[in-house]
Amino acid sequence: MNENYILSTATMVCMDPKTAVMNYQYGERAKSELILMSQLSLALSGFSDGDRVGGRKMLLLMMESVRSELSFAQKSTGHREFTKAINFLNDAISLTESNQPEEASQKIAAAISASTTPAQEAWQVLSQHGLL
Repeated sequence: MNENYILSTATMVCMDPKTAVMNYQYGERAKSELILMSQLSLALSGFSDGDRVGGRKMLLLMMESVRSELSFAQKSTGHREFTKAINFLNDAISLTESNQPEEASQKIAAAISASTTPAQEAWQVLSQHGLL
């Protein structure tokens, strides 16, 4: 076995340590930001009508920023799960624009799950290399 690559039979993960570090870093950061987006989305439904308009604008700006970071993660690592997270976040953005924050939160939850996968796979590789 090439010492630069780890092949896990459980998940068939094959990545070098440098890629694993990037996947772990981007996945964990995306997960944290998406959890915050989900919480803010749910909070939005409790806002008064007047406050909801401004809150929705701010939330959309933040969601677009997270989408840009996910796009950067996908381009940097090539991991398909980041693409899935972007697609779920796109759906959440559309739902937020349509004033459906609860449904948007569900899509964000799916984006959290997708962005967690690269981090979990990377954790396995980094752990096998004794880096975690």
